[in-house]
Amino acid sequence: MRIAVAIPCFKVTQHVLKVIAAIGPEVETIYAVDDACPDGSGRLIQEQCLDPRVRVLFNPENRGVGGTMVAAYVAAIADGMDIVVKIDGDGQMPPAILPLFIRPIVRGKADYTKGNRFYRPESLRGMPTVRLFGNAALSFLTKLSCGYWNVMDPTNGYTAIHTGVLRKLPLSKIEKRYFFETDILYHLNTIRAVVHDVPMDSVYADESSNLEVTKVLPEFLCKHFLRLAKRYAYLYLLRDFNIGSLYSILGAVLCMTGLVFGGIHWLHSISTGQPASSGTVMFAALPLIIGVQFLIAFLHYDVSNVPRDPLSADLIEEH
Repeated sequence: MRIAVAIPCFKVTQHVLKVIAAIGPEVETIYAVDDACPDGSGRLIQEQCLDPRVRVLFNPENRGVGGTMVAAYVAAIADGMDIVVKIDGDGQMPPAILPLFIRPIVRGKADYTKGNRFYRPESLRGMPTVRLFGNAALSFLTKLSCGYWNVMDPTNGYTAIHTGVLRKLPLSKIEKRYFFETDILYHLNTIRAVVHDVPMDSVYADESSNLEVTKVLPEFLCKHFLRLAKRYAYLYLLRDFNIGSLYSILGAVLCMTGLVFGGIHWLHSISTGQPASSGTVMFAALPLIIGVQFLIAFLHYDVSNVPRDPLSADLIEEH
């Protein structure tokens, strides 16, 4: 298996050379992508790094982490690489644990692996409280929108993917900036790729994050909702119509019926001053109760419908 590492380079001049030096011999090629870095990360690597495996790529303008990774993915596919591992250049992702990320893919058990800092309580000691709760909330939203109920820590950027799976993804449509890690999970689910979490510890260097939570939170919520709607429409209405589809439609119709019927009679009771009869209350409550049960059944079906058969398994056998 030909292993490549992709390193997004933007304001990482203090750590990137150490990160490259720590990458083991199992890696054949290292793509260092200068994302129009104002500090000249790419030029620094070219001038001071003597590792023959390193190939520096330059984005003509700043494209964000997603645009940077797409450039590296395209290069890796063109060069015939089998697995591409993403490691940030800020020193927060130890290259020593890289074999843990490629092992499930090499063994044909996963198409895509990602880090999980929530797997062990000890791994969270260095994580700030705000990030801890923020990641927990984002994890739940990602489970809903992307359908991978078995994964946690969706913003973790330490990832590995088989290039055979990359060829099936619409790389030009994947989010270019901070929503990249979540958006690629959404696209992986649409092709039924298997995602596997790799336990890792949280490491925080002295690099400051460029992400402003107050600005991106509304945008993230909107994008999660849109992907949830698109995933549902594609997987449960267009590509397939199954028992989960039936549960969701019946649940939505019954809940809406109960709410509308109950709301109309509630307003009528307020305007006339006459309380609704017990029969009217039951006619409003019963569809709502049954509808909620159907929606819970749909949620249970969606959780059990996580992809389990790796797409890359056949590619590895052929290799």
